Amino acid sequence: MTRQIIHIDQELCIACGLCINACQEGAIALVDGKATLIRDDYCDGLGNCLPVCPAGAISFEEREAAPFDPEAVKARDEKKTLTTLQPKPSGEKVTLMQQAPAKQVPTSGSERRQWPIQIKLTPVDAAFFEGAHLLVAADCSAFTYENFHRDFARNRVVLIGCPKLDSGDYTQKLTEIIKQNDIKSLQIVRMEVPCCGGLERAAVQALKESGKFIPWQIVTITSDGKVLENGSFG
Repeated sequence: MTRQIIHIDQELCIACGLCINACQEGAIALVDGKATLIRDDYCDGLGNCLPVCPAGAISFEEREAAPFDPEAVKARDEKKTLTTLQPKPSGEKVTLMQQAPAKQVPTSGSERRQWPIQIKLTPVDAAFFEGAHLLVAADCSAFTYENFHRDFARNRVVLIGCPKLDSGDYTQKLTEIIKQNDIKSLQIVRMEVPCCGGLERAAVQALKESGKFIPWQIVTITSDGKVLENGSFG
């Protein structure tokens, strides 16, 4: 099948290993000193590894690839063992420790129901957008405002971004998300810093360009974690 999958430019790869840690499915490993996609069916095509690569060596491509197989990943995890050297003070034997399978964490109202959450990585036609109350937030806001999940994120589909760190503009992507899906409302949570103005402008412009009339709101968070402005829905 033809699908979206990651591509690693090995000439750019600096073998830092950050992508290996970011890939929860274990699709990437160091081979001959370079990060390598070792199994297509382990790659979900969502690109959690992209933003962590400092060399810009990872990108998306559309090509013939085996479909993502979550059951294969699960089976691999269950069989995986972790061998650790544990020096003992009295010269005791080194033992092999088996890594227990990861526990499934119950989903609560404050946890995200969708992935990915970064504007740049989220597919425009993702199923979770249908009938959604959309929150577009500065990525710093969740760490600055203590009750972010309770007051803003709960029961909303969340997209985060930072215009200062991400290249390009979010306007076109957000426009297509609003235009192509049944979005019920839009809330923008930004920080009280100049660069967050880019996030606000992109979201508001996207709403205008979509041609839709839905309730929207802008909330501004101060650097000490207080709500500066809580505008009413438009």
